[in-house]
Amino acid sequence: MRKKLFFLLFLIVTSLVGFSQNKPAYVIYNAKGKQVGYQKMIADLAKKDIILFGESHNNPISHWLEYEVTADLAKQKPMVLGAEMMEADNQEAVDKYLKGEIDEEQLPKEARLWPNYATDYAPLLNFAKENKLVFIATNIPRKYASLVFKNDFQALDSLSEKEKSWIAPLPIKFDPDLPTYQNISKMMGEHGSPLLVKAQAIKDATMAYFILKNYKDGSGFIHFNGSYHSDDYEGILWYLKQAKPDLKYGTISTVSQDDNSKLDKENLNKADYIICVDAKMTTTY
Repeated sequence: MRKKLFFLLFLIVTSLVGFSQNKPAYVIYNAKGKQVGYQKMIADLAKKDIILFGESHNNPISHWLEYEVTADLAKQKPMVLGAEMMEADNQEAVDKYLKGEIDEEQLPKEARLWPNYATDYAPLLNFAKENKLVFIATNIPRKYASLVFKNDFQALDSLSEKEKSWIAPLPIKFDPDLPTYQNISKMMGEHGSPLLVKAQAIKDATMAYFILKNYKDGSGFIHFNGSYHSDDYEGILWYLKQAKPDLKYGTISTVSQDDNSKLDKENLNKADYIICVDAKMTTTY
């Protein structure tokens, strides 16, 4: 009897110790702030046509889950991958890499890659290569977004037809009253301007354009972008829905909190799924 009581006490103590040491690096929430299991999220996302994975660019949890989510979805149906981090005029170099015509040493010589490419995005491109998946460079070339920031949308009218092929068809729809765009001006303070918002919009419109151009019926498309490009169901998603309102869309956002045991009010409704990461998590740069 005493041995049974001792064993029961041992189980209780070890369970409590284990609970007290449970410090999850991240927690997944739905839009309303309810905790959601990873597999339940995957089961739902598998039903979507297009998924926008909003990352924090220097967050290792974002990058790890981008890979895991992509790999798990690819087990269930054909997938097309795309990313903000690669610009449309570099598609040829990306395709050559995927086909094995150039290697990982040659790729940076032929394409503009982000400084954290090797650690954060190479795994995604290599996943596409290993599994013979398409990977789309969706973003507008940076210099053309800068043109808009300096001289408004009309600055793009003088581009050649080839250059325009790397941008969403002009003129783009633009709603400066969208809350996301309004917030850009507020966050930037004296550095904010209507042209800064338009530069953001041409990026969103272009990414949406190349997503839809390369989406295939019966497949899924997962797109990796900074959270702000799809948070609050705006940005890229707004443009997607303008063109194809009947497709099924899913969104993910990444946030950081000092306490991730409950989703802060300000992070509610950012996306269908919010990955809440411990703010003390080491960053990749």
